[in-house]
Amino acid sequence: MLRYLTAGESHGRALVVIVEGLPAGLLVTAGDIQHGLSRRRLGFGRGPRMRFEVDEVTLVGGIRHGRTLGSPVAIEIANTEWPKWETEMSASPGLPSKMLTQPRPGHADLAGMLKYGLNDARDVLERASARETAARVAAGTLAKLLLWQIGIDVISHIVQLGPERAAVGSRPTVADLARIDESQVRCADPGAEARMIAAVKAAAKAGDSLGGVAEVIAYGAPVGLGSHVHWDRRLDALLAQALMSIQAVKAVEFGDGWEVAGLRGSEAHDAIRIARDDDEETAALLGGGYLRDTSRAGGIEGGISTGSPIVSRVAMKPLASLNRPTLGTVDVVTKESTVSFKERTDVTAVPAMGVVAETMTALVLASEALRKFGGDSVEEFRRNRQGYLAALGETPSAAPLLPADG
Repeated sequence: MLRYLTAGESHGRALVVIVEGLPAGLLVTAGDIQHGLSRRRLGFGRGPRMRFEVDEVTLVGGIRHGRTLGSPVAIEIANTEWPKWETEMSASPGLPSKMLTQPRPGHADLAGMLKYGLNDARDVLERASARETAARVAAGTLAKLLLWQIGIDVISHIVQLGPERAAVGSRPTVADLARIDESQVRCADPGAEARMIAAVKAAAKAGDSLGGVAEVIAYGAPVGLGSHVHWDRRLDALLAQALMSIQAVKAVEFGDGWEVAGLRGSEAHDAIRIARDDDEETAALLGGGYLRDTSRAGGIEGGISTGSPIVSRVAMKPLASLNRPTLGTVDVVTKESTVSFKERTDVTAVPAMGVVAETMTALVLASEALRKFGGDSVEEFRRNRQGYLAALGETPSAAPLLPADG
């Protein structure tokens, strides 16, 4: 399985990530990581920090001549604004130039200050910041590269931004991803894109913020990832935890999620059929030629992938840091009522959140694929997957298995 650990603060010297469990022989370059980080910076409504920051990637360990070694991979993402923050964020003994004692509602500020016995919100916000997701995207890019080796692709698109929703229709495919990334709000529906941009402009003029929903789709995941046997092995549970861990995400659903709760059972499930000659290629992922024409379950049943596309929707709340702070709070030192302090912020980060959700999905799927197929090298990993898919096409015996001594 994959394990990864991130470290670093928003305005610190650098973010770092260590990824353990990647098989040897995976082709990786700093450019691959850089591309993933560039996609994280996309989206209309981002703040000026996106223009100032440049993600400087250094591959510190675990990769030699463009290939993983099977050892932990270490990546550093330098903060190009570090000279401005070196004194304020110094690790040496001393005091900050300014104490942030007016915690912002909607952030980890107050709860973190009380939990850890702190009276400066910066001690909390620097790590709680969504800047940390840059390290996750770096780790998730490695996971995506591994998944591509077995034919799995993960994409995302924005289906809601503020009050504006994309039209319900056919889901975009991997071939549409470049077009989606070219959209200012990463929306596949051009009509909705224009309305979303107008909504962002209106919120920006008011000094306010907007939330929204990203849909994440994993194509090519075979049947059998995850398990029904333990609560913490269920694939949807693992994905839900990963997606809910993204800063400002407040809800996750799979397939038709909330909608099926209001349907009768006869309308809420994905019927199974034998594939026809014209859709055998798709059926090959499931094995034995089984297909489902609907995706109400989002490609997961009983905690196990079904071979259908895995579909989740991730809801992000409006950002709590506002360009015109109006949210009431209390100064933790004076106990007087006031308004929260202002940090640089975005009007919306929903388009970027979709990219982060892709990488979190990829990390879970890659971990479960390694659990399922194993392999110390990429070639062994691919070979094991091929053997599994070939075995799925075999008709199982109806006779019970007997001990070897019969």
